[in-house]
Amino acid sequence: MKQLSWAGIGIRFLLAALVVFATYNPEGYSYYHWGILNFLPLSPVKVIVGIVIIIGWVIFIRATLRSLGPVGLVLVSGLCAAILWFLIDAGLTSEDSARFYSYAGLIIMTIILTVGMSWSHIRRRMSGQVDADDVDDH
Repeated sequence: MKQLSWAGIGIRFLLAALVVFATYNPEGYSYYHWGILNFLPLSPVKVIVGIVIIIGWVIFIRATLRSLGPVGLVLVSGLCAAILWFLIDAGLTSEDSARFYSYAGLIIMTIILTVGMSWSHIRRRMSGQVDADDVDDH
């Protein structure tokens, strides 16, 4: 069983960001803009890229739901929303545009998926508890 490092968390964050921002981003360079809004003509490349993105989402969502559970998911989401609220309330961000909030939502989604992918490792390190999925590693 490998130990989780900051590099491991960083890699998880980058992969989650890749899935999230490849699906949609306000800049217009995403699968949503390329494959969904311009659905026709349908091409094999659009289908392949779409399936790869769906695979990425399934991997991250299943791991996040299994690791955090519904309560943990609500707690992490609430913490991210509260931090965003704090930053706005403290005047640390003066943005009042839909683009800013789109990026904020995408970053929050990336953080939630990263925590979900990392939480089992963090919990195991903090508590010594092992998940059933990890038993075969011993």
